[in-house]
Amino acid sequence: MKMDLIMIIGLAAVFVMLINLYQVVSLKSKMSGGVVGKSWNLMILLVVLFAAGYSILPFLATLPVETLRAIVSLILFFGAIYVLITIRLIYGIIKELSA
Repeated sequence: MKMDLIMIIGLAAVFVMLINLYQVVSLKSKMSGGVVGKSWNLMILLVVLFAAGYSILPFLATLPVETLRAIVSLILFFGAIYVLITIRLIYGIIKELSA
């Protein structure tokens, strides 16, 4: 495993995802339920999946192309779900604040 720009960026992404994971878990105790509380467990799960996915970055160079394509597809799919949940969460917050 050589240390090049791609590896440095990947390791930085892992570091940021670990910070995100810490923050999302820390914020869970401040949730009282409602729209935000219901969605938060799913948000935690998705952040865990992303952190795990980013953590396998050093091992990707040894995988066949088809496996890499499957991994990238899964990351993109779960990224789309994450965005969907985030948008619905923000919508729910705005709806509750305007009520």
